[in-house]
Amino acid sequence: MKIYQKGDKKLLNAWAFYDWANSVYPLVISTAIFPIYYGFITNESKYIEFLGFNFKNTALITFVTAIAFMFLVFITPLLSGVADYTGLKKTFMKFFCFMGSVATISLYWFDIDNLTFGLFFYFLAMIGFWGSLVFYNSYLPDIAFENQQDSISAKGYSMGYFGSVLLLILNLIMVNFPDLFGILGVGTVQAPIMAMKISFVTVGIWWFVFSLYTFYYLPEPKKKSKINTAILFNGFKELKEVWIILKSHPFLKSYLLAFFVYSIALQTVILVATYFGEQEINWAEGEKTTGLIVSILIIQLIAILGALASAKISEKFGNIYTLVILNILWALLCFYGYFVESSNEFYVAAGLVGLVMGGIQALSRSTFSKFLPQTDNTTSFFSFYDVAQKVSIVLGMILFGTIDQITGSMRNAILFFTVFFAIGAFLLIRLDKKMKS
Repeated sequence: MKIYQKGDKKLLNAWAFYDWANSVYPLVISTAIFPIYYGFITNESKYIEFLGFNFKNTALITFVTAIAFMFLVFITPLLSGVADYTGLKKTFMKFFCFMGSVATISLYWFDIDNLTFGLFFYFLAMIGFWGSLVFYNSYLPDIAFENQQDSISAKGYSMGYFGSVLLLILNLIMVNFPDLFGILGVGTVQAPIMAMKISFVTVGIWWFVFSLYTFYYLPEPKKKSKINTAILFNGFKELKEVWIILKSHPFLKSYLLAFFVYSIALQTVILVATYFGEQEINWAEGEKTTGLIVSILIIQLIAILGALASAKISEKFGNIYTLVILNILWALLCFYGYFVESSNEFYVAAGLVGLVMGGIQALSRSTFSKFLPQTDNTTSFFSFYDVAQKVSIVLGMILFGTIDQITGSMRNAILFFTVFFAIGAFLLIRLDKKMKS
């Protein structure tokens, strides 16, 4: 097998192609088809007996997601430490990729009668996706020179966006016109629901098959050293070092605090948006499935415009000021969401989510990079940023699930999250004043 040198176009394109392979998972499974399917199989009573406890269906899936991200908070530093100091990068990336794709295919057998089985594979698919990304991202400096990294990273994102939307549209056609694909109902399972189950299989196969192209070209780095205790826990050591450095960089520390607070609400609302639409909106007969998927497509498309618009606004008014505005808009959007009931109102909400989602995510990351001290070890700081984001998801999902479980309504949880955006805006305003004083 030919070994391609760093900077080679074939190697760079093969690396970027993994975005094409894996981006179908977060769009089709995390965001679009699976939440609709989960709502369908659990909506008969909306309360489920699981492990001896009675859970509201949406609260249960948020708790499982929180546990998955809690697990990821622990293993991400371990994985980054292994990736930095061993030559097993490709091996580990394959393991998580193949585990995730097989677990996604296994969601075909997820139904209310084997809930534990289904949630287990939902958990494994999530771990597979996020785990593989640790090694995928760490390959970038190995395969691309510094002047190539921005462009090839952007190419990967764009390929992932295009591929995932392509498969989602195909799945949408499958669900709405199952006869065109020869998909028939089986027993009590109607044809559209069977099409959703088959869509899980298409995601797993897509992820697995297209990743093979990436793995064919990616080099297996030369083995640097064996895995030992020092290497295994090096990621945690780096996080501790970053925490110590933050004490002497008050602006960066203050920004991270604000980011952490508003991320509790931001990431949670994004993850539960489809579940909210599935359960809380009064859809016309036969409109729900198509309406929800169309809403996801609206969010995806408008998010691009939102990211571009926020970049332009930040050029004129500055990053912090723009983030304050975005947090205030998010707070108003959550308040609006509490009162949304009709499908048309939900489409409007989806458009607004896309507009502010693309902006705040892109600007949060770039603002963080601007606050970083002069150092060659930016990887450690971004690892800290990544862990902070995952911890915020854990807290957000637990809070959301608890409020949903106790009050019996996702609306109350959405309304409660306005507080985090308001506090985030306040902390950013205070940071802006400190910087100008």
